[in-house]
Amino acid sequence: MLNKGLSVVWLMSVALLCVLVHGVKGDVSYSVPEEMKRGFVIGNIGKDLGLTVKELASRKARISAEGNRKRLSNINVVTGELTVAEVMDRESICKDKLSCVLNFELVLEHPLELHKITLHIQDTNDNSPAFTKDIVKFEIRESAVKGARFRLSEAHDADIGQNAVQNYILDKNDNFILAVSANKDGGKNIELVLDKELDRELQQELNLILTAVDVDGGIPPRSGTVQIHVTVLDANDNAPLFTEEVYRATLPENSEQGTVVLKVSATDLDEGINGEVTYELSRASSLAKQLFILDSETGEIKVCGALDYEEDTVFEMRVEGKDGAGLSSKAKVIIELTDVNDNTPEINLQSLNSHIPENAPPGTEIGIIHVQDRDFEINGQVRCYIASDVPFKLVPSITNYYSLVTTAELDREVTSDYNITITATDEGTPSLSSSKTVHLMVADVNDNPPVFQQRSYSAHITENNKPGSPVCSVSATDPDWRQNGTVNYALHASDVDGTPVSSLLSINGDTGVIHAVRSFDYEKQNSFKVQVIARDNGSPPLSSNVTVSVLVSDENDNTPQILYPAPEGNSLMTEMVPKTVQGNYLVSKVIAVDADSGQNAWLSYYIVTATDPGLFTIGVHSGEIRTQRDIFEGDGMRQNLVVSVKDNGQPPLSATCTVSLLISDNLAEIPELKDMSVDSGSKLTTYLIIALVSVSTFFITFLIIALAVKFCQRRKPRLLFDGAVAIPSAYLPPNYADVDPTGTLRSVRSAYNYDAYLTTGSRTSDFKFVRSYNDGTLPADSTLRKTSSQDPFGSCNDLDDSQI
Repeated sequence: MLNKGLSVVWLMSVALLCVLVHGVKGDVSYSVPEEMKRGFVIGNIGKDLGLTVKELASRKARISAEGNRKRLSNINVVTGELTVAEVMDRESICKDKLSCVLNFELVLEHPLELHKITLHIQDTNDNSPAFTKDIVKFEIRESAVKGARFRLSEAHDADIGQNAVQNYILDKNDNFILAVSANKDGGKNIELVLDKELDRELQQELNLILTAVDVDGGIPPRSGTVQIHVTVLDANDNAPLFTEEVYRATLPENSEQGTVVLKVSATDLDEGINGEVTYELSRASSLAKQLFILDSETGEIKVCGALDYEEDTVFEMRVEGKDGAGLSSKAKVIIELTDVNDNTPEINLQSLNSHIPENAPPGTEIGIIHVQDRDFEINGQVRCYIASDVPFKLVPSITNYYSLVTTAELDREVTSDYNITITATDEGTPSLSSSKTVHLMVADVNDNPPVFQQRSYSAHITENNKPGSPVCSVSATDPDWRQNGTVNYALHASDVDGTPVSSLLSINGDTGVIHAVRSFDYEKQNSFKVQVIARDNGSPPLSSNVTVSVLVSDENDNTPQILYPAPEGNSLMTEMVPKTVQGNYLVSKVIAVDADSGQNAWLSYYIVTATDPGLFTIGVHSGEIRTQRDIFEGDGMRQNLVVSVKDNGQPPLSATCTVSLLISDNLAEIPELKDMSVDSGSKLTTYLIIALVSVSTFFITFLIIALAVKFCQRRKPRLLFDGAVAIPSAYLPPNYADVDPTGTLRSVRSAYNYDAYLTTGSRTSDFKFVRSYNDGTLPADSTLRKTSSQDPFGSCNDLDDSQI
C-alpha cells in the first residue's frame, strides 16, 4: 500500500512538471512522461501557436511524424489539444540514450504552413534492474587473504538517470562484504570483498544474494537479485587483463552476416586452468545481442543480424574475460555504423483533391506531396518530379514538400482523367528512386452546347395523316457529362402562316421524335418550316437550334373537276357542227382540273358512250373532241358523247360529263326551232318585236366589234340567237387550250374566242355566253354567265371589249 501511494504521488509530480511549452519562430516543445495512455493531453498547441479552433479545422491541421515509423501524437482540431496517439515506451524508442527527443511537424494548409514540434519523453521507473545471469559462480581458494576482491557483473536497468540502478545490497554473511565504486565510463565496479578468511574444512560452499535497487529513496523503487555461489578452492591470485579498456570499430550498415567486427583479447598470468580465459557479453542491449555474437574462445565479435543505420547507429557492450578459477575483468566495446544508401525515397500524399473542375485556371493547387528518405546527409537528399507529359507540375514549397499545380486549362471532353506518375530520386551513389501514381478526375463544367447531328432536317408526311403520327426525329449530342450532357428538345414558339406551331406539331422532349398534332391538307399547306431547340440540363443551360422543313406529300383525294362543258343539272350546252366538216375537225374540248398535284393531277380523257361510236374521238391528254371521218348525210343530227375524265392517282378518281353535238348548217333545220316559229299568239309577237330590236342593236355593236377583231387578226365568233333571225357569218370553230394541273388554261394565243350557241333543250330559249380571259385563266368557280330570253341583251351590258 505504501509503494502504491508513493507511485501515485510520483506520477502527479511528474505530470505537473512535464508539460513545458515555448515557441521560437513558430516552433513548440513539450515534455511528457512515458507510458501515458492514449488521449492523454500533452498541451494545447492551438493556443501555444496562437491558432483558433476554427483555423485548425479549416486549414486541415494534422501531425506529420517525419523520420518516425509511428505517429505517437495527434491533434484534436475541435479543442486544439495535442494528445498521445500511441503509448510511448521510452526504452523501445530511444533505447540507452539519456535524452529521448522526438520531432514532429504540424502541417497546415491554405496556405501551407509548417511548425516543428519537439517532444521530450521523460523516463518513468517502469523497468526493474536485471542481472545477466541468475547465478554467479566463484571458486575461491581458501588461501585468499582478507581484503581479496572478486568482481561481479553489474545489473542493467533499461531506465535512465535516477530510475537506473542506484545501489547494491548484499545479504548478511560471515565472510564477504560488498564494495561499490564508480568507474571511468560512468558505470559501477561491484566487488565481493573477503572480510574473513575462508576455511574450506568448515564450509566448502557459500550462497549469497546480491540485490540491485533503483531510485534510491524514489517512488516507487524496483529491484533485481542474483544468487552468488562460492566454492572454496585453492588460491588463484591473478585475474585476466584486457589489452585495451575500450575497443572501437566502424562498420557499414550493409555488412553481411558473419563479418568479423573486432577481436577482444585478455591474458592471465596464472598457469593451467587458472590462466585459461573465456569471454562473454556481460552487458549488451537486446538489439545488440540480436545483431552481434561473441566467440567465447577467440574473442571475435561477428555480425549475426541485419544492420540498419536508421534503426540505431552506435552499439555499446561490455565484454568480460574470466579465467578458469573465476577471476575476471571487463572491457568496453563500441561499434559505430556508417550510413549506406539503402533506403528508397518515400512519397506521401499529404492532401489531394482528386476531382478538378475543368475550368480551373492554370496554377490551381491540387495537392500537397511530402517526400523523405530515411538515409542521412547526401543519401537522404531527394529530388521530386513528374515523369509524364501532363498539364501538371510540382512546385517546391517547404523543405521536402511540393505543391501539385495545374499548368494549363483542362478539357474534360478531351481528357477526362489523368494518371500522374510522381518520381522521387535521392542523391546517393548509386541513387535510388521510387514512384507513385496519382489518379485525378476532371470534373465536368457545362461548357458545350448540344450539337445536332445534321445542319438541317427534312421531313415528309403524307396528307390526311392521322393526328399523333410521327413526322421525323431529330437528335443532338452534348459531350458534357451527366446532367450537363442530358439533352431536352422543344419547338420554338412561332407561327406558321398565322397558325401557332404548337397546333401543327409536337415533340417528345426526351427522344426528339416530332409528331403531327393534326391532319394536313396538301392543297392548303404543302410545306412549312419550324425551329427545334435542343437544351441541356446544365446550370446555366446551353442550347442550339436546327431548322426542320416539313413537306406534305400529296394524296389522290380530289376527283377531277370538269370546267367545260358545265356539269349536268345546269342548262344543257350544245355544240354546233357543220355538215361539211372533214375528219380530224376540232369540234369541242372538255376542260377539267384536279386540285391534287403530280401524277395525281395527270388527267386522261375517254369517251365512255357515244351516239355514233365511230364518228368522234377525244384526245387522251388534251381533251379535244375531233371527228374521225367526214360527216355523211345519213349521220344523225343530234350526237351525245359521255366523256370520262380520270386522274393518274392510286387508286384513280374520275368524273363524267355529257357533250351534246348538233350536226347542222342552219338552225331552221332543227325541228324544235320550227315548232317554235309556228307558235302564234300575242306573246310570241311581242317577243319577236323585242328580239328584232335587240338583234338589230346587237348587230350594229357586233359589226363594230367584228371589225376591231378582224383588224387585230382575231377570229370572229359566231353567235346564234332565238327566232328566225340569224346573223350571216362564217362558222368559226372554237379555240380551246390545255389545262395544267393547277386548274388554269395554258395560253395558246394572246386571247381565246369562244362561240356561243342557242340552246335547244329549253323552251325558255336560254342563251349561254363563254367569257374569254386574256391571261389564260378561268375564274375560281369556272362560272359561265347566263341570261334569259326576256332580257337577251342585259347580260352584255356589264361586259367590256375584252370580255366579249
